[in-house]
Amino acid sequence: MSNQTRKHTALPKAQILIEALPWLTRHRGKTVVVKFGGNAMIDSELKAAFAQDIVFLHHAGLKPVVVHGGGPQISAALDRHGIVSEFKAGLRVTTEDAMDVVRMVLAGQVQRELVGLLNEHGPLAVGLTGEDAHTITATKHRPTIDGQLVDIGRVGEITAIDTGAIEALLADGRIPVVSSIARSQDDGHVYNVNADTAAAALAAALDAETLMVLTDVEGLYEDWPNSDEVISRLTATQLEKLLPELASGMVPKMEGCLHAVRNGVTTARVIDGRVQHSILLEIFTDEGIGTMVVPDDEEAGAAE
Repeated sequence: MSNQTRKHTALPKAQILIEALPWLTRHRGKTVVVKFGGNAMIDSELKAAFAQDIVFLHHAGLKPVVVHGGGPQISAALDRHGIVSEFKAGLRVTTEDAMDVVRMVLAGQVQRELVGLLNEHGPLAVGLTGEDAHTITATKHRPTIDGQLVDIGRVGEITAIDTGAIEALLADGRIPVVSSIARSQDDGHVYNVNADTAAAALAAALDAETLMVLTDVEGLYEDWPNSDEVISRLTATQLEKLLPELASGMVPKMEGCLHAVRNGVTTARVIDGRVQHSILLEIFTDEGIGTMVVPDDEEAGAAE
């Protein structure tokens, strides 16, 4: 390879690294909670890229915490067990039998696979569920449908977060991988909790710098379905006004972002998990992708 060729191939790489410098400086030492979901959980190339991104964050001096659900895997396992998947108010109806399967899939399959992918890069990831060390505590969640409270089984509403185990792992240089199962506050059982909600609650309790939620869309659309323009930034109050109009799948994600920024998290972002390395693009480049939610006091033209 001639010197000229080498210069042409090396320079763009150096420029990319230098563009990341202010972001590296800003985020160093900060906790970032990442909700892993959607296609990124199923497509093997996206899964591998996700693991690389999380390990990169770790080596760049950030403290990533991964929270995951497992909707598609749970549905497939329930099918195999002859249990019908039923949803009410956007939440999975979780009978006692279904809960056993949910727990097995989340803690024994999805979490294990993710821990394995991360640990191809070193002794980094440690898996836990919300049951471990009282990390997530919940009581029974009864959603309101048409003005009536509805029983949807072992679905939990988070009542308390204990970050002790996660903080100990972060202090030890590990990457916690948390399954969205909670211990019960009152009856010795466990609950299935929405992973978006769990990620937001953990981000707030950990005083995270950022909550990132991977989705299968580019972000929050300006005027869907008439336009595919993505809103790149909005404040908590602006988001709150939009919530009633959102598609049901986006509601827990955007409610999670709202909860996070109203409770001390600096930014919450919904990003397209179908784009390889979307996490790095969002954190380390000038043109972030997806939709970023900021607290109301950021409105006065504050820089990102």
